[in-house]
Amino acid sequence: MQPLEDARLSESIQSLPMAASAMRPPLKQRQSLADDSSHPLAQSMASLPFRDRRSNPSAASLFQSTLTPPGSRSGSPAPIGTRSPALSGSVFGGGGGFKQSLVDTAAADNPGDPLNLILKSFVPHIAIHSSQDVDRLVSDKGFKGGLWELLRPFGERIQGKVTIRDSTGGARSWDDFSVRFTRFGEGLEDPEPVAGTLRSPPSSSNGPAASPSSSGALIAQVEAVVDRHLTYAEDACMGASSPTTPTRPGLDTDATSPYYALYLRRLLSGIPLACQETFAHPVACIIAISSRNPSPIEALRILYTETSNGPRQLPPWVDQDYLRYYVLIHDEERSDITKSMALFDQMKRHFGLHCHLLRIRSSQSAETDDDSIPLPRSDWMTASEELADIEKSDDVEEFEDPTRHIFESDATAIRTFIREMVTSSVIPTMERNISVWNDQIASRRRGISGRLMSLSKRWTFGSSSRSSASASSSSSSSNNNYDALGFYSAVHPEAIMRRLADFAFMLRDWKLAMSTYDLLRGDFQNDKAWKYHAAANEMAALSLLIMPQSLSSKTRLETIGQMLEQAFYSYHTRCSSLYGTVRCTVLALELLRLRGGSGIDEAVRWGIRVLEARLLGPVGDALLKERMAICYASKTGAGSQAWGSRRRKSALWSVLGAEAWIARAKYIQAQRCLNEARKMYSLLPNECGVQNFAVASDFLAHLNEQLKAGLRMEGADFYGRGGEEVSGEGGEGDEPEVLVDEEESAAMVDHRKAKRTSMIITVGGSGAGGGAGLETAPLTPLMPVRLSSVEDEGDGAGAKDGFG
Repeated sequence: MQPLEDARLSESIQSLPMAASAMRPPLKQRQSLADDSSHPLAQSMASLPFRDRRSNPSAASLFQSTLTPPGSRSGSPAPIGTRSPALSGSVFGGGGGFKQSLVDTAAADNPGDPLNLILKSFVPHIAIHSSQDVDRLVSDKGFKGGLWELLRPFGERIQGKVTIRDSTGGARSWDDFSVRFTRFGEGLEDPEPVAGTLRSPPSSSNGPAASPSSSGALIAQVEAVVDRHLTYAEDACMGASSPTTPTRPGLDTDATSPYYALYLRRLLSGIPLACQETFAHPVACIIAISSRNPSPIEALRILYTETSNGPRQLPPWVDQDYLRYYVLIHDEERSDITKSMALFDQMKRHFGLHCHLLRIRSSQSAETDDDSIPLPRSDWMTASEELADIEKSDDVEEFEDPTRHIFESDATAIRTFIREMVTSSVIPTMERNISVWNDQIASRRRGISGRLMSLSKRWTFGSSSRSSASASSSSSSSNNNYDALGFYSAVHPEAIMRRLADFAFMLRDWKLAMSTYDLLRGDFQNDKAWKYHAAANEMAALSLLIMPQSLSSKTRLETIGQMLEQAFYSYHTRCSSLYGTVRCTVLALELLRLRGGSGIDEAVRWGIRVLEARLLGPVGDALLKERMAICYASKTGAGSQAWGSRRRKSALWSVLGAEAWIARAKYIQAQRCLNEARKMYSLLPNECGVQNFAVASDFLAHLNEQLKAGLRMEGADFYGRGGEEVSGEGGEGDEPEVLVDEEESAAMVDHRKAKRTSMIITVGGSGAGGGAGLETAPLTPLMPVRLSSVEDEGDGAGAKDGFG
């Protein structure tokens, strides 16, 4: 991060472009949360205090990932815009889509794109277990969370290229490889014992829950975080008194919405340390001591014992044979380097080559130091962690900027240490384990003997039909390795093969991962290990979507559809796992969208399943509707008439998204959706929107009036509380003036030469045209739509805006 980051941060707040109105709903949004008392988000947010964040610039860094306001975000285009011309097949939806691996698309390198987030989330996890002297040394540097807090930002992108070999011996270099640092033993999710009956799907009742993922607490925290980012962005839009570039807000079909990207990132940062998948299981553990320790070798032995068979030992479904990496942290300011070097040589003799000497300064770096650089906050902090920081900024008047600074020499030493550990120890160990497990276990399962063994588990031979049911149940309980407590022990073949598949997925060997997941699907189904079964189907579908496509479009979609259907049913109905259900369907939706062709229609179908099952909260529901509009907008047609495009469906989902945002009093977001719907209707070949459909036209006009009324009401609330832009002497009859962007009538006739101007209108007086400024893209060049005012409304009914 550059030293001028804070300066750019403050500039981005001051130069936020204006939306159609300079007003934002300051209090309405919080009232709407309280009204929906049945949702867990409302219960957790109703008691939060609300302050004007513009008076506390230190809180701006908490919202840095979404500081760009709605409608003005720029970014690298997603691959749909560049890959669509290459899609093959029928324009009516039967196309095969993009055939190569999705990793070879621009989306894989575009920060914020869902594919990039998937690659960054399913990465090797490295636990950190340090001594107390290390915690004190790092705390002196200003990092109260210990060594984990110091190392975490550096693991999110390994310096330089990382070369990885797949199961066939081929090597490929990646320049975006990352690892995730975690506290040792953090995020454990207890397995659920085997039950005799199916459980009902998750509900909103306040009953006891076994884990955060099953109770929906994680989803509620993600919703709360994104909601606070939305509120801050609209606060910033209201405070931008001098916009540099007036813009027409609308959905960006080329770049992922920052709020949707934040939603996915916080969702994927909460991967639990669970039994059914090993992504959060440690592939290595850093055991760290410092040069201040009086008995360092003994301290290392104690730390190792605690990770192996002490009270902090991980559960039996976690493999205990992970890599131990020993680190000696040398204090450059208070310790003797000669003694540290001698101790480091002794460590290498005792513990082997998996050791490192990390030399850092113990004093805290200040922003004014010459050798100081800002340390970025982690992009992959959990939703609960970020929500706690935001709540703290609300409670504390003098909130301290959470941005920490570090000496550049320390940052260079840490980058070198992490790169050496990953390239010389972690990845070679994972590659070696993949080779051993594939040769000794997976290869046998793929052979004839393995298939016969699978059949012997499934069927009982030689029994009569009358006793087949009892014999089948007794044989399944005696032959399988599935424990009644709800897990496979780490030493059993099923657990080892699951680690093999997850290791292959993390090292981007999609073919090996897919074949191993496919083997496990049947085993878990036979053993009735339904959570394992759901997780295997989920990752098999994702692997098949990412890897190069060799099957026909119909066969591929049928195979993927079956996998997703089984994962959805097992997660949602059998296991009541809200987190697993949401993660599986949302990630599959995004990968299907990137595949193009008929995959876009399949992606929207799964989005509808999520909406019908009511899995998301109000914020996620609105964001998903926006995303489905973008899915249909990315489907291009053929010829001058764009046969096979989905513009009407895209406009429909934009309208539904606007309705959802208006219900949450997010009027700027709603305006973006309505403008996108106008844009889609204006692109129709017959140049007619919905004016020929009376019910649809009335519904759109009603949404328009709701939007205008909301902007009027919130603007009146803002100026009534003492806003700065008040005309006159502030008397009772004075009317505040609001800056509004409008297009001149000539621009509506020829929108290619549109010129944006600003004018002053009055709001709140009798007969005034409140709510003006709702921008409208013309449906046809010959039919300008007038929405600038409603001054000529005599009966208050309002001129309709039926998009046509």
